[in-house]
Amino acid sequence: MSGYEKQDVRELFAELTGYEKKGVGISLNGLAASPMQVVQAHVLRDNVIFMRDYVMNEKGDIKELCFTDVEE
Repeated sequence: MSGYEKQDVRELFAELTGYEKKGVGISLNGLAASPMQVVQAHVLRDNVIFMRDYVMNEKGDIKELCFTDVEE
């Protein structure tokens, strides 16, 4: 499981699903993505690190969560 334990995968999926339920947009490399797509990218791409970028609204709430791959 390419560096990710099953528990880590479950926690990431639960976290992203929570964001999605709150209406937070999620993207992966500039494209809209589901929590499962982001989790799969983390699991399948062994030598890639994903940077998170939190986009806030005017109230300071998270409105978008962007994942961008960064090569080591």
